[in-house]
Amino acid sequence: MSQERATRQRAAMRSVIEAAQRPLLPQEICELAQAEVPGLGIATVYRNLKLMLEAQELEPVVLPGENARYEIARRGHHHHFQCERCKRVFDVPGCPGHLGRLTPAGFTVERHELTLYGRCSDCRA
Repeated sequence: MSQERATRQRAAMRSVIEAAQRPLLPQEICELAQAEVPGLGIATVYRNLKLMLEAQELEPVVLPGENARYEIARRGHHHHFQCERCKRVFDVPGCPGHLGRLTPAGFTVERHELTLYGRCSDCRA
């Protein structure tokens, strides 16, 4: 495969992840990027995701019991909402703040991840 093709594939993937403004599954990335790079296969998507993670261009979003989704890195601290009907995951801006008051006595919070669950606007309609 030529370097130009690899770069074009990666650029298409980056473009769809940025445009989605939500974490995407590899299959979603593949389907959306095929509009720009016909014939893009899932194995190529996984190879490029690995390279993009190593380059710190992407961050994985891992929810319990779910396959990893991917979003653009360096977006700052934020949380996620998962629709229980369509299973899509969305970004939730901001943070409720320091959660140390919820920990047992003597414990220290070093980091946290918060996921809200419910129905997205599409599924609620």
